[in-house]
Amino acid sequence: MPAKRKLSPEEVSQVLPKLEGWSLVGDTAITRSYGFTSYLAGIEFAVAVAHEAESMDHHPDLHIGWRKVNAVLSTHSAGGITDLDLTLAQRMNALHQTATT
Repeated sequence: MPAKRKLSPEEVSQVLPKLEGWSLVGDTAITRSYGFTSYLAGIEFAVAVAHEAESMDHHPDLHIGWRKVNAVLSTHSAGGITDLDLTLAQRMNALHQTATT
């Protein structure tokens, strides 16, 4: 499991461009909005993310709307972005790819 050490801004800036669709929120979180063809597809994605996050013992803030899910990742116990956030972001992108193909 990835460590809960807060990453430096330099470390985040090296990895963030490789995470399609993700952007910084200040210097303590990353965010992305995912689009879907239906409300239920977004709900199913959120449930899949919840299972993935639970297996990592790392829980994102998810905001479910009509045909979209907004996600915010931050490791509160570390006071910012950690490898857990980056790993979960990668997994969420893979889940979204699967859900929309």
